[in-house]
Amino acid sequence: MRLSLSVVSHGHGAAVLALLAQLAGLTEPRLARVLLTLNRAEPGLAAQAQAMACPFELVLIENAQPQGFGANHNHAFALDRRSQAPADAFAVVNPDIRLRGNPFDALLAELEAVPRVGAAYPGQQDAVGRAQDHERRLPTPARLLWRSLARLCGLRPTEVAAGQAPDWVNAAFLLLRAEAWVSVGGFDDSYHMYCEDVDLCLRLQMAGWHLRGVPVVVVEHDAQRASHRLPRHLAWHLRSLLRLWRSPAYGHFRQRQVGQARF
Repeated sequence: MRLSLSVVSHGHGAAVLALLAQLAGLTEPRLARVLLTLNRAEPGLAAQAQAMACPFELVLIENAQPQGFGANHNHAFALDRRSQAPADAFAVVNPDIRLRGNPFDALLAELEAVPRVGAAYPGQQDAVGRAQDHERRLPTPARLLWRSLARLCGLRPTEVAAGQAPDWVNAAFLLLRAEAWVSVGGFDDSYHMYCEDVDLCLRLQMAGWHLRGVPVVVVEHDAQRASHRLPRHLAWHLRSLLRLWRSPAYGHFRQRQVGQARF
């Protein structure tokens, strides 16, 4: 399968260069194309990225005005689809991800083995090896309150037990089948930041696609959780939650869960 990857920098220069270096050093399967979006002007990063010797095509996208998370990845994917050699699978990767070996072999194998797997994803750990709670249940108000109380008590809440299927996974690292992405229209870019990954996962599943975790593959991601510290991010998070709770995708998914619970 031909593979492209989208990464967005919003002042993440050093982290992006480190990720590009790791991607350039991968053995097979290699990326065919990396689309790097500069969400704000970073002339130093642009020059250094273009000077790198990469085994993949590097497409640099420089925004005149900052865009939201989903809008940036949608734009990158649209550019890839319009190219002469569009990808069969499309990776959405945060700039602060660090690889531990080549994650794409096992992830692509999941897409190839089961035609209705729309998104495959690795396990996530922080720098000291602690598992990150990147697999989640539907974010109801009660569940979010439980998570907040758990954190206040110094606990690390885990919503999905081993072997249990999540309702959604965060988009720090997702490998999406191009066909699945196209079928649901990608991210809903009306979410500026937060909950666009929840919405995407719900819509994929409502369209008959499956999410598939590949725990033998692990990447390093130390989640920043800016909405716990920064008022602006908290406001974005709350607005996105309200949008999500009012969305058809959320309502239909909850109805399906209620129906399944009756049988």
